[in-house]
Amino acid sequence: MSEGRSTLTLIRAYDNPVQFGFGIAPEADAHLQRAARLVTHREASLAALIDAREAAPGQVETLVAMFKLLFYQGKIAKAESLVRESLTKAALQGGFPSDWHQLDRDSAQWREPRGPARLYLYSLKALAFIRLRQDDREGAREILDTIALIDPEDNVGANVIRELHTGIERDDRDG
Repeated sequence: MSEGRSTLTLIRAYDNPVQFGFGIAPEADAHLQRAARLVTHREASLAALIDAREAAPGQVETLVAMFKLLFYQGKIAKAESLVRESLTKAALQGGFPSDWHQLDRDSAQWREPRGPARLYLYSLKALAFIRLRQDDREGAREILDTIALIDPEDNVGANVIRELHTGIERDDRDG
């Protein structure tokens, strides 16, 4: 796995520390590690993520970890709220517009494997997936088109969501 793709990792229970990002405040990272160890205990894991967020409210990585957990728990509306918050915070930290409609290849350093632009891309990818789950295919396609424009090398793996979108569209056409 390339460094760019390892910037964020799904929350998994490993004996070894999970890499949630770079430059995470130590106290927040300790809570994130606790959340990873407790991932099979939904409420305890979520409590650890809340502690991480409180320990480092400016860390977008804590929001990303939270929205992933909530999404996997089926709490789509709560996950979407955190995705939107992470988009806003990452854009503010990166100095580019938070509205993805306003972005282009030159809006930020999209190829950087670390930092706010990459966190924004991960969050935007999550929003595309949420749109698919909500059966908003047009909304998902628009987001995916923007990601393709600003991340043409697909450093965040948005093609997985695009393939899912294409498969859903094909299944509808085929009956």
